Amino acid sequence: MAKDKYTAVWISHTSISDYLNCPRAYYLKNVYKDPKTGHKVQQMTPALALGQAVHEVLESLSLIPTNDRFSESLILKFDKEWEKVSGKKGGFTSLDDEHAYKERGKEMLRSVMENPGPLNKLAVKIQQELPHYWISDDENIVLCGKVDWLEYDKENDSVHIIDFKTGKKQENDDSLQLPIYHLLVHHCQKRPITKASYWYLGLDNGITEKPLPDLKEAHQKVSEIGRKIKLARKLEVFECPNGRDGCMHCRPIEKILKGEAEMVSSNNQRDIYIIAKEEVEEELDSIIL
Repeated sequence: MAKDKYTAVWISHTSISDYLNCPRAYYLKNVYKDPKTGHKVQQMTPALALGQAVHEVLESLSLIPTNDRFSESLILKFDKEWEKVSGKKGGFTSLDDEHAYKERGKEMLRSVMENPGPLNKLAVKIQQELPHYWISDDENIVLCGKVDWLEYDKENDSVHIIDFKTGKKQENDDSLQLPIYHLLVHHCQKRPITKASYWYLGLDNGITEKPLPDLKEAHQKVSEIGRKIKLARKLEVFECPNGRDGCMHCRPIEKILKGEAEMVSSNNQRDIYIIAKEEVEEELDSIIL
């Protein structure tokens, strides 16, 4: 099959996680469109809002010359970003909840300002709005994703992959996030990658270096899942492992489709909804971009 980005199946760490958690959730989040608006639907939660705002502040620093990155307080930048997710737009149903999440974000950024680490060093910026490459030419599958930070090691002319974490849990060792990021950075820029780390912004352990994933093994795993996703889309088979009862991954979106959620914002691509707090089974505590 000839490469065609318009008919290709695009996969990312987020969509792969959706599929592995629950194929039905993958469908509802990545394929389904509201017939009335033609938009995809998304659930907003406070934890997602927090992660979004913190990530926007930190990732914007890579576009600023090293010596000027902290000339403006990160807290002031955060206040501006927070306006985009304040109130129901961020899934907040009470001022107390919103204040608590906002203070958590500020505390993370204060910690970064006190110990900026790699953010005070040169950074590599991939020259694609959405980094991507054809992980399978023959099967017309594209791997894409945004990497939070690429630290440049001038001495070795190499790259250190860093992923920001705003949640309260550490990433599982079997996560495909760093393998996927290693593939993307390897294929979307020319410098060798020598390190990969998570930066737990809200935890005491801070930057945690992880073993650099093997590229061949990562390619095999991600390609295999990509083929499964493509087949599911072709056959239009997306079943929840729990059957009709659904699971924690697909139930919230099912509520949106049943009219049991409130739409709080919309753009050209997505309609954003919130679900009453008491109905949310488990809140996401991090964001993947």
